[in-house]
Amino acid sequence: MVGKEACFKIKKAIMKKPTDLTDVTFLIPTRLDSIDRLINLQAVIKFLQESFITNIHILEADSYNSKLVETVIPGGVKITFIKDYDPVFFRTSYINQMVRECETPFLSVWDTDVITPPKQILKCVDLLRSGNANFAYPYKKRFLDTSKIIRDLFLESNDWQVLDKHQNKMKQMYVPNPVGGAFFANRKAYIESGIENTTFYGWGIEDGERINRWIGLGYKFNQVQGNIYHLTHARGLNSTFQSKTQRAIKKLELERIRNLSKEELKKEVEGWN
Repeated sequence: MVGKEACFKIKKAIMKKPTDLTDVTFLIPTRLDSIDRLINLQAVIKFLQESFITNIHILEADSYNSKLVETVIPGGVKITFIKDYDPVFFRTSYINQMVRECETPFLSVWDTDVITPPKQILKCVDLLRSGNANFAYPYKKRFLDTSKIIRDLFLESNDWQVLDKHQNKMKQMYVPNPVGGAFFANRKAYIESGIENTTFYGWGIEDGERINRWIGLGYKFNQVQGNIYHLTHARGLNSTFQSKTQRAIKKLELERIRNLSKEELKKEVEGWN
């Protein structure tokens, strides 16, 4: 007869069994500008691999390949390095490259530093698989910055539930309606929608433009109730606006896209593709 303790361990092991998401690829473009970012990336990959049987593609672009990513990231992850001497990380351009190389019907563009409860990820994938959404966000409204203390608690425990437990101690970011950090997409619809707008060079505002373009083109998107957690890190050139001029250019582009008709948007993205 199996004892209670053994039964509990078996039940816990079953509950922790990774869920099959082999029809999804997580795309993580990165520029590792601090050791915090590398540690966060390692934690995010560990979280994804322990939660799901899935595909993960990391694209690192930098002037020098330290091979740190290859060293700290476990097997089963596709890693691409591109030599890039530009101090500004051209994230939208690299996402476009990754999407075109992606071979699964569904994908997620995932930041280096974010975690969401697995059930919210599964709801997004279910929405895509059922055709009830072309795009889905694994959270709604609450984009929470962990703080260094809670980040360290999470890293030590390797348990995302620590983040849920301490959520009321965190600061909300990008209020009132954040749309960055992570999203899921039907790959075909994403490509048809223009993927990413490469007018957005460097950090900022591209998340708002993207969702306005989807709305303008008539795509279905959904936001799953729940939080997304941002693992605190130092902010350098690629975590803030690189200049006032670039910020102004991005704001103008956002408004231009927002004011185009559906037909005008279709012609616009046809030119991008």
